[in-house]
Amino acid sequence: MKKSTLFLAATFLVSLSSMAQTPDPVVATVNGVEIKKAQLDQAFEQNLMFVSDKMVTKDKVLNDIINREIGIKKAKEAKLNEDPIVKAKMEDVLYHAQISKDLEKKLQGIVVSDKEAQEYYNKNKEYRTAHILLRIRVSPEKEELQEATKKSLELYKQLQAKPQLWPELANKYSQSSVAPAAGDLGFQPAIKYAPEYFKAINGKPIGFISSPVRTQFGLHIIKVLGVHEWKEVDPAIYKKIVYDQKRDIILEEYFADSRKGAQVKINKEFLK
Repeated sequence: MKKSTLFLAATFLVSLSSMAQTPDPVVATVNGVEIKKAQLDQAFEQNLMFVSDKMVTKDKVLNDIINREIGIKKAKEAKLNEDPIVKAKMEDVLYHAQISKDLEKKLQGIVVSDKEAQEYYNKNKEYRTAHILLRIRVSPEKEELQEATKKSLELYKQLQAKPQLWPELANKYSQSSVAPAAGDLGFQPAIKYAPEYFKAINGKPIGFISSPVRTQFGLHIIKVLGVHEWKEVDPAIYKKIVYDQKRDIILEEYFADSRKGAQVKINKEFLK
């Protein structure tokens, strides 16, 4: 019995040793660079994870790998790695790779419950709004801002007196792409609105018309057209939003800790 067991164990070890020594076959060679079967198999499996209008075959995947190698060789010969734009992109890759390496386990550990998603939603509901937008530049001249402010206040006063004029005024004066639809933006999650925009409508009843609100896009007069309750929305959207908030807290803590070992000097006079 013992001899049989020893024989089987020895056979298993020999088998493993044989497998370990089996070379990875070369499928193709491009300018002296070998493409191994394991590399092709891995790329093939990754391609199968994505929906495509073209059939995924090993021939196609191999051609993609070959094209990539040719492209990389041409880029190196052209010294694109020294190009400022390319260098900046490479630094972005390094930046995100470092964060991923340091925080992968923490980010994978983020859990969002239904309760947390609903609690967030109760404070940040989906509103359907319409707006009349008067565009101004991000840093407008004094006269430009004064003119837009004057006009928006005139429109607001007209709407206070006659709310039924909204479709007409929106179509005539709004500089938004949805002006022909009376400025209707439909239902949107809070994060889709500029913070000043959402603050002006949050908690307001249907039919409410705001005084002019300034965002980075210009001056808005906003009308609340509807609001969704929790049962009417997709919980997955709000779980993702809460996940992103938890992720951002982890990132803030990570960078706060990283800054402790860095020399940072800020000239605040240039931030005004």
